[in-house]
Amino acid sequence: MASELEPEVQAFDRTLLECSAEETAGRWLQATDLTREVYQHLAHYVPRIYCRGPNPFPQKEDMLAQHVLLGPMEWYLCGEDPAFGFPKLEQANKPSHLCGRVFKVGEPTYSCRDCAVDPTCVLCMECFLGSIHRDHRYRMTTSGGGGFCDCGDTEAWKEGPYCHRHELNTAGIEEEEDPLVHLSEDVIARTYNIFAIMFRYAVEILTWEKENELPADLEMKEKSDTYYCMLFNDEVHTYEQVIYTLQKAVNCTQKEAIGFATTVDRDGRRSVRFGDFQYCEQAKSVIVRNTSRQTKPLKVQVMHSSLVAHQNFGLKLLSWLGSIIGYSDGLRRILCQVGLQEGPDGENSSLVDRLMLSDSKLWKGARSVYHQLFMSSLLMDLKYKKLFAIRFAKNYQQLQRDFMDDDHERAVSVTALSVQLFTAPTLNYERLQSDYVTDDHDREFSVADLSVQIFTVPSLARMLITEENLMTIIIKTFMDHLRHRDGQGRFQFERYTALQAFKFRRVQSLILDLKYVLISRPAVWSDELRHKFLDGFDAFLELLKCMQGMDPITRQVGQHIEMEPEWEAAFTLQMKLTHVISMVQDWCASDEKVLIEAYKKCLAVLTQCHGGFTDGEQPITLSICGHSVETIRYCVSQEKVSIHLPVSRLLAGLHVLLSKSEVAYKFPELLPLSELSPPMLIEHPLRCLVLCAQVHAGMWKRNGFSLVNQIYYYHNVKCRREMFDKDIMMLQTGVSMMDPNHFLMIMLSRFELYQIFSTPDYGTRFSSEITQKDVVLQNNTLIEEMLYLIIMLVGERFSPGVGQVNATDEIKREIIHQLSIKPMAHSELVKSLPEDENKETGMENVIETVAHFRKPGLTGRGMYELKPECAKEFNLYFYHFSRAEQSKAEEAQRNLRRQNKEDTALPPPVLPPFCPLFASLVNILQSDVMLCIMGTILQWAVERNGSAWSESMLQRVLHLIGMALQEEKQHLENAMEEHVVTFTFSQKISKPGEAPNNSPSILAMLETLQNAPSLEVHKDMIRWILKTFNAIKKIRKSSSSSPVAEAEGAIMEENSRDKDKAERKRKAEIARLRREKIMAQMSEMQRHFIDENKELFQQTLELDGSSSTILNNSPVVSGMTLTALGPAQTQVPEHKQFVTCILCQEEQEVNVESKAMVLAAFVQRSTVLSKNRSKFVQDPEKHDPLFMHPDLSCGTHTGSCGHIMHAHCWQRYFDSVQAKEQRRQQRLRIHTSYDVESGEFLCPLCECLSNTVIPLLLPPRSVFGSRLNFSDQPNLTEWVRTVSQQIKALQSLRKEENAPNTASSKNSKNMDQLQLPEGFRPDFQPKNPYSESIKEMLTTFGTATYKVGLKVHPNEEDPRVPIMCWGSCAYTIQSIERILSDEDKPLFGPLPCRLDDCLRSLTRFAAAHWTVASLPVVQRHFGKLFASLVPNDSYDDIPCILDIDMFHLLVSLVLAFPALQCQDFSGLSLSTGDLHIFHLVTMAHIIQILLTSCTEENGMDQENPTGEEELAVLALYKILHQCTGSCFLTFSALREIPSGWHLWRSVRAGIMPFLKCSALFFHYLNGVPSPPDIQVSETSHFEHLCNYLSLPTNLICLFQQNSEIMNSLIESWCRNSEVKRYLEGERDAISYPRESNRLIDLPEDYSSLINQASNFSCPKSGGDKSRAPTLCLVCGTLLCSQSYCCQTELEGEDVGACTAHTYSCGSGAGIFLRVRECQVLFLAGKTKGCFYSPPYLDDYGETDQGLRRGNPLHLCSERFKKIQKLWHQHSITEEIGHAQEANQTLVGIDWQHL
Repeated sequence: MASELEPEVQAFDRTLLECSAEETAGRWLQATDLTREVYQHLAHYVPRIYCRGPNPFPQKEDMLAQHVLLGPMEWYLCGEDPAFGFPKLEQANKPSHLCGRVFKVGEPTYSCRDCAVDPTCVLCMECFLGSIHRDHRYRMTTSGGGGFCDCGDTEAWKEGPYCHRHELNTAGIEEEEDPLVHLSEDVIARTYNIFAIMFRYAVEILTWEKENELPADLEMKEKSDTYYCMLFNDEVHTYEQVIYTLQKAVNCTQKEAIGFATTVDRDGRRSVRFGDFQYCEQAKSVIVRNTSRQTKPLKVQVMHSSLVAHQNFGLKLLSWLGSIIGYSDGLRRILCQVGLQEGPDGENSSLVDRLMLSDSKLWKGARSVYHQLFMSSLLMDLKYKKLFAIRFAKNYQQLQRDFMDDDHERAVSVTALSVQLFTAPTLNYERLQSDYVTDDHDREFSVADLSVQIFTVPSLARMLITEENLMTIIIKTFMDHLRHRDGQGRFQFERYTALQAFKFRRVQSLILDLKYVLISRPAVWSDELRHKFLDGFDAFLELLKCMQGMDPITRQVGQHIEMEPEWEAAFTLQMKLTHVISMVQDWCASDEKVLIEAYKKCLAVLTQCHGGFTDGEQPITLSICGHSVETIRYCVSQEKVSIHLPVSRLLAGLHVLLSKSEVAYKFPELLPLSELSPPMLIEHPLRCLVLCAQVHAGMWKRNGFSLVNQIYYYHNVKCRREMFDKDIMMLQTGVSMMDPNHFLMIMLSRFELYQIFSTPDYGTRFSSEITQKDVVLQNNTLIEEMLYLIIMLVGERFSPGVGQVNATDEIKREIIHQLSIKPMAHSELVKSLPEDENKETGMENVIETVAHFRKPGLTGRGMYELKPECAKEFNLYFYHFSRAEQSKAEEAQRNLRRQNKEDTALPPPVLPPFCPLFASLVNILQSDVMLCIMGTILQWAVERNGSAWSESMLQRVLHLIGMALQEEKQHLENAMEEHVVTFTFSQKISKPGEAPNNSPSILAMLETLQNAPSLEVHKDMIRWILKTFNAIKKIRKSSSSSPVAEAEGAIMEENSRDKDKAERKRKAEIARLRREKIMAQMSEMQRHFIDENKELFQQTLELDGSSSTILNNSPVVSGMTLTALGPAQTQVPEHKQFVTCILCQEEQEVNVESKAMVLAAFVQRSTVLSKNRSKFVQDPEKHDPLFMHPDLSCGTHTGSCGHIMHAHCWQRYFDSVQAKEQRRQQRLRIHTSYDVESGEFLCPLCECLSNTVIPLLLPPRSVFGSRLNFSDQPNLTEWVRTVSQQIKALQSLRKEENAPNTASSKNSKNMDQLQLPEGFRPDFQPKNPYSESIKEMLTTFGTATYKVGLKVHPNEEDPRVPIMCWGSCAYTIQSIERILSDEDKPLFGPLPCRLDDCLRSLTRFAAAHWTVASLPVVQRHFGKLFASLVPNDSYDDIPCILDIDMFHLLVSLVLAFPALQCQDFSGLSLSTGDLHIFHLVTMAHIIQILLTSCTEENGMDQENPTGEEELAVLALYKILHQCTGSCFLTFSALREIPSGWHLWRSVRAGIMPFLKCSALFFHYLNGVPSPPDIQVSETSHFEHLCNYLSLPTNLICLFQQNSEIMNSLIESWCRNSEVKRYLEGERDAISYPRESNRLIDLPEDYSSLINQASNFSCPKSGGDKSRAPTLCLVCGTLLCSQSYCCQTELEGEDVGACTAHTYSCGSGAGIFLRVRECQVLFLAGKTKGCFYSPPYLDDYGETDQGLRRGNPLHLCSERFKKIQKLWHQHSITEEIGHAQEANQTLVGIDWQHL
């Protein structure tokens, strides 16, 4: 073994390797005092292995530790070689039926919403996939790290506790057999010894407090002067501060400082300096001095190296123990015994207690190690889990105290509760830290966090409540921490400073623990449990009592409040407690005795709270309608009032439970119902509701926003269940026990409306005195609010216990009312429904019965729509509607009724009956005071006295009358025989008023109002009321007999209805006539205008005619074959083209002499077609791009939005953008969505990102190719010869010019020797046909393409400019052809016009660009390009035929050829040249295809070579065979001759893309329209393409026709050494047709991605889990994004991993999936980025960005295709531009750090 280790450990002691584990273990077995032996061994070796220098070597240290320190222990434990010993133990052990896998950060966890006992019960992925829950409704989250898998825990699951894997282990579990039976006695003894020593050593050394000495038995003889300066983590300082301080203190580079800071954040501590004491002390003082200014200083210690060594080994030991006990349950049991054994000092002295209690003193790394150990030992052993739970509960208060308190010397920061204490790499948007299922992110690293593992186990929780009184302990601990009280003993929160907020957050973790304890209700109660629960309930009431009436407020009058009072803390507390209050009620409800006791206790506390009920408030007497009541004088608008009334609300909840569980009827004698004082019960809730009404009426405006926020939360879905809803219930309780008249009078008094209704004719007086307008409006609002409250009290009976309904009815009603506002997505609906403690709303069970689901399209989300039959249950005054929602719902419902041709009344729905306890509530509707209020308001409406009433008041009164009539009708229909119905509303409203003022009856007033012209809106409702009234009369009459009155009523109703119809008809007629008159006037005016401007209109018509012909691509003469190139090219008559500038709106013809017109364009580098992303241009300044390699590793793509401007207009626009940008930069230092420095701007019309402009041109060939066309054009052979001669001549001339001028005579001689080909005049300089402005634009676009494509500085003169222009043209055409093929679209189908314009302009520009380049340069390029096909000895660096992309070659040759041809006067036409070049390149391409085609033989050789194509191909193949075969004797790699059919098929398939691209190219170059056959997408178009491109359909004929020259060319191509290497298999080549690139395949189920990401650790910071793993969708690489560790330098800037990756993989643009956030990220360059909706949807058609909801997500292939299409179309940058323009916050994000 030693030999393998040696080279590794040169630096370490040699003696270490000679230490033998076996011998050491032997010594220990003999030893009498084992502890001393082991400690000596450790004291000697540990400091020699660990901490030998400034930087740790974890691999070497671990290896040596295993060899020298852990090895002997393993030998000792097994008594033999551990390699054999441990497997034996493992075999003897019965596999556990618990899974117990501890989760890593970011690992996916699954909870079943149907079967989990509570949301903290989770499964790991492996168990989940093998369990029954995968077919249930499950929730998926990513773990914050630290919890463990609950598979196999029967208490965690209602069903299916085991997955398939763990189920096997459950067979034959006897009750609690002792796991030690599987171990032999001596193994047990030895294990016990070694565990006891090692565990004690680890605990002792980790909790050791001194900094430079060791425990006595570990001290070394001679002590070296080596120390570490150790920096600890805290929560106060940011990354930036730490990095800055370290750079100063230990003068390191920023990179090193970042490394230190990252480690400190991860592990809780890191040494930042190593050396003697003085040296470290000096660094410490600098750090302390630098960080103590604003806050407390960073914690730094100077520690002796041997102490650090022992602590490091201590941690290693704990994880070793964790791994050892994995071999056997017996070993685990022994470790638990050792840990929980009481030490010598009695109470709290066991090792486990010591570790727990010093938790807050340990650093993060140590804490997480020992928590892991606790989880894998104590919590996995069922017996010891209970014992540990008891220890934990006993220490609970102390643990929580440590957890909260700041002890200043040893900064609390060490209890590192929040995960990221140094706030994460400060990306300017807050870390999107989602609230994972367990909201205890804060406590992740504190031992207090183990509570979730203990308290959520139902049996443990109940045991701890009964034995340790846990519930009371938690609440008492909680009360201890909130010490601030006011005079009445209520909580008082000061201003919410950051530190307090932090403290308060920690205090809230106690509430979580309380929630865990209560999460599962007991099915069976023992007396002991009842007793202890009621103890806890008392403590809980104490807590609520401190909240009753906290944060009281008084109305500000006169001036606005100066400082907003603190309100958030109280509401935070209320929100956190909401679930606990509900759960306490659930516990009470599950046992009748507990419920009765709790009710009494709660009532007693409430009576205490009201102790001084009269508070010196004077009693007064109110009387209306002959009723009078005594109450107190109290004005909400003048006295203190509070929103927090938890005790009253708890009592209301319990009261409803009495009714629901029928305890109220079974044991009335046990309940103190007779002692209740209803006025006392309703007083405070009523004040609270009046406060809301007054806030709505605008009376509390001067109290600022804090009050508005409180009212908002009071009604908000998060709080309302235990606030607003319970207040309504409390009022219902009160009303059901008192005289409704008395209640109404008290209510009028609290609403401060008593005066108005108690004095007759107050209304008229009120409006005659012209009082202040706003007082009137205030009173109107208050009356409306009061009526609304009465509607709620009578109508809200959907809580089980108030009305005879069950819980599903309640949810149904919520959903119906939400959906009656508008259709909603699943997530919106869930947000608007209250969640229970398990985060469930119960919606899924009922949604199907009330709504239809509509699936989403490519964007948007799935929607639920209300079923039409549910509309009748709509109640306009539903109590959970906000004001805005109510008006939206009303409008939506009325519109619906109009569409269905119904009347628009929205009558109150039929309601379920009340429970007996609340039955008397309905009498409020027929009480005298109520009738008086209704009558008064109707009277006002009839008299219409100015502003003292409002329509919504009337609307509410009508609704109340409707409710009363519905109620009476229900009573009558359900009445038993001989049973008198006491609800006689209909009789009361038909009686007129009493004698003195004889007001008309309510009924009479309604009939008057029905015909009031101003109340159009309410007519339908009044008609509905009268109809219902008559129906009721009918029912009442049916018992007696007097049909006359009924008929009268009916006739009266009929008459009124007819009158009404006639009236409506008349109005409609008038409106129609008025409309017709107006239309007539308008058309008259139009005619006049046309007459006056006749000539103008004629012009436009002519223009329309001309422009349409240009756009029309159809063939000129039908029936004739169209040819795109060559001498036989179809001649197209020239159309004039007129275009309009989008900036100055001027129109202009496009021609050669005019001012230039340009298109906005965007040029970008692209790797979308790339077959080799790893290629990298080392030095762009020297790179020669003349030949494009067929792997298309990086091309230049040009796109355009198709908008046209004058060149000078664009120039002006761009200058103004630049000027604006300079001004803006001085003002604000943020990016815009475009970067002006690199020439970017937004198209002025569509705001599309652009960075240059393309000039619009006529077909360039017609401009400079119009020379005489001689009939006898040379064939290919002659043409090649001529061109070669011309090139040679030019080369010799260039040499001449460059040669020094020695003797003139020589020169003239040379001139003669040079035989110029006939008609060739190399001295001729062609005239440039274009105007100055067009020439300038040609240069502009050319330079832009060059600059972007090569990433260099612009230089117009560079010889590479024309090459880049040709390349961009070729690449853009290739990418368009790829898109069309991938989507199976026809080549010349209807292209979008922006694409069409872009390709046309780009091709014409590229063809014209040579006119502004230097002629010799273009000729030189042509010569070199030509040499790649026709060998020429004067070039040496020509690539072989396999390494040239033929389409790029074709484009460059065709576009460079005019530079040669313009000096040729022998009558050679351009089109001949085009044709010959095209044929040459096509043949070269065929050879390319044949050389690289892998002909896999299909056994079935279809149709033996018969056709001419097959024979021709075979012949050609044989020639190739000879050419290559003759190159070398032994081995011919062109395999045996395959079948001709096969060859022909691969040639056709391989050449198709090339032909398509060529067709597009020549179509745009020469302007020949495409043949109609290619415009449809059925056939493969091969023949049509060949005809259009003047090729023979049997392509091989080209070779046969030109065999004289072709054979020699083929030979020269094949003779290249690269071809030989390829055929011998020494190198690769691209084969044809090239496959389309696609984005990577994503898994169907999102959780497999999360799993993959959770296994991914950051490549730089050894084994650390990456916080933001991000997947590149182009190549599938996982990256560690958004973190300091993976930043790299790019062009002089630090950038994050994603940005760096975009440059290597996508040459600047990238598409990523942020796995933890489920979010797609688009990046372009360093400053541009945006988030895009991910392709994963849940079952409701919604994305879940940030994984907030946790519904299972599945891949939506359409959306993924959409992203892929954006990538193929090169629209990523454009998409980002649009997103950043639309959303300014995206601009502020530092994308380069991602």
